[in-house]
Amino acid sequence: MAVAAAVVIAGGGAGVGGALGGAGVEAGTEALAGNTAGDVVDSLPGRSLKTRKAEAQKSAKNGKTDEALGRFKLKRLKKQAEHEFECLAASDGKVRDFLARTPCTSLDRLLMAVGDGHGNAAVVSVVRVGFRDKKQATAFEKVERVQGSGDVRPLEIAAVLGLTGVRISGRHYRSRADKNGMVVAETETATGHLDAGTLDALADVAAYFPIR
Repeated sequence: MAVAAAVVIAGGGAGVGGALGGAGVEAGTEALAGNTAGDVVDSLPGRSLKTRKAEAQKSAKNGKTDEALGRFKLKRLKKQAEHEFECLAASDGKVRDFLARTPCTSLDRLLMAVGDGHGNAAVVSVVRVGFRDKKQATAFEKVERVQGSGDVRPLEIAAVLGLTGVRISGRHYRSRADKNGMVVAETETATGHLDAGTLDALADVAAYFPIR
């Protein structure tokens, strides 16, 4: 399982895992009430997903999160970021065992809801785990990337964003090294519809979002 998650939703396409149903959809719509205004402007009309991802990644690397989301015709709805110096309490499985032997030096977590202004909404969660040196970060990545090895958990979706029943499936995942740390992003549907290609592209971009 991944260290963290990026959950993002775009308009169009078929819904994939993690979507809310029945009362959950209504609760999700209420929690993200600003996502029905139809006020999101497409900054790259007519462009391919490949182009959108490339341009969004440039914006994200420059610290411009909202601009990056705009490349996908999305806007930020809610956001919370937390910085800690200890990772053990937020981890489980073999990942926790590794961190017990090799403590992290920092834990940064970001959870964000985004949407397209037409009811298709999402959550973006990104986690960065920092270590004393690059060697430790590389060793951590080797443990974390194994399916079923455990997690460093993202911020709680229900508590932070008011979205219940949304779970990260691990199907849309992006990790990258960041100096002496590791960043992980995943994507999942919360409400509405989206396609797997968009989720994958958004995970690639979210891995570069500034977390603090």
